[in-house]
Amino acid sequence: MTAAIQARELRRVFGSNEAVAGVDLDVQPGEIYGFLGPNGAGKSTMVKMLCTLLNPTSGSASVAGFDVATQPGEIRLRIGVALQDSSIDGKQTGREMLRLQGQLYGLSKADITARMDDVVGLVDIGTAIDARVESYSGGMKRRLDLAMALIHRPQILFLDEPTTGLDPASRTAVWDEVRRLNRAAGMTIFLTTQYLEEADELAHRVGIIAAGRLEAEGRPTELKKAIGKDLIVAEVDGDAALAESALRAIPAIEEIDVHGSELSLASADGAAVIAEVAVALNGCGVPVRSLTLRTPTLDDVFLQVTGSHLAESHRDGPDDDSSTTEPEGAHA
Repeated sequence: MTAAIQARELRRVFGSNEAVAGVDLDVQPGEIYGFLGPNGAGKSTMVKMLCTLLNPTSGSASVAGFDVATQPGEIRLRIGVALQDSSIDGKQTGREMLRLQGQLYGLSKADITARMDDVVGLVDIGTAIDARVESYSGGMKRRLDLAMALIHRPQILFLDEPTTGLDPASRTAVWDEVRRLNRAAGMTIFLTTQYLEEADELAHRVGIIAAGRLEAEGRPTELKKAIGKDLIVAEVDGDAALAESALRAIPAIEEIDVHGSELSLASADGAAVIAEVAVALNGCGVPVRSLTLRTPTLDDVFLQVTGSHLAESHRDGPDDDSSTTEPEGAHA
C-alpha cells in the first residue's frame, strides 16, 4: 500500500538552527496520525513542508503520491489544511468565505452550492453561516476554518492544533467531526495537538518529535505499555532533593524523575510499594501535597522522550517557526 504521507531523511535548516533533522515518516491512507512535540521541536516546520509552504533543505517527502519539492500544485489540489494562523476575513460572511474557497479551487457554482450544504451540515455552523465572521465565537471560527479546508473534498487533511483555545464542549464537537470525516470518508488526517487526551482519543498512531527528530512512534496503547511500570507521583512542599534521597533507599523503586516539586517513581508493583513511599516521605520531614498511583499515560511517554510534560513545553515560549520569514498560515 502506497503511503498517504511519506518522508525520508527530511531536513529543514534556518541559518544555524536545524529545525527538522532527518525525519523518516509513513502515514497510511485512512489513518489519523497524531504528531506531538514541545515548542521548538520542529513539528510546525514539518507540517509546513508537508503542506508545501516550506521547501525541505534536504531529504524527500511525498503527499498523496506527489513530491513536495517538485509537484506542490498536485499536492495542494488533494489536501485540506487548517493551520493555527487562520486566513478568515472577519468582514465577510461564512458563506462568502466558503464560496471564495471553492472558486479558488476551480469548482463550478453548482459544485460549490452542493459542497457548501455538505460541509455546513458536517461542521455544525447552522444559521451563523450567513453572519459576518467577526461575530463568530472562537469555536465557530474553528468550525468555519475546518469547513474551508473540506470544501474541495481533500484526500488528506492537515489539522494544526485544531482545538487550541476552545471550551471543552467545542473541543468535543471537533473531535466528533474528525472521527466522522475519518470513518465516513476514509480521510487521512495528520493532526498536531497540545492536548494529550486529544491524541489518545483520536489518533490511530502517534509520533513524538523532539529536537527535530522523531523519537517515538506507535499506537497510543503500545507507547504507554512500553513504559511497562506503574507510576507513583508525589507532589511535595519543600526539598525535593531530600525526598529523592529518602526514596532511593526503597529497593522496589526502579526509577525516579524529579521535575520541580514533583517526583515520579517507577515500580513494577506500585500498589505494593506506595505505603513504603508514604513512610519514607514522612520520615524525611518533607511535607507532601499529594501522592497518587496510576498506570502510564501518553504524558508519561512524552516526559520520557522529551524530558518535560507537554503542557509545560507549551508554556515555555513560541513554537518552532518564529525564525522563519515564509508565510505563516494558509489554506491549501
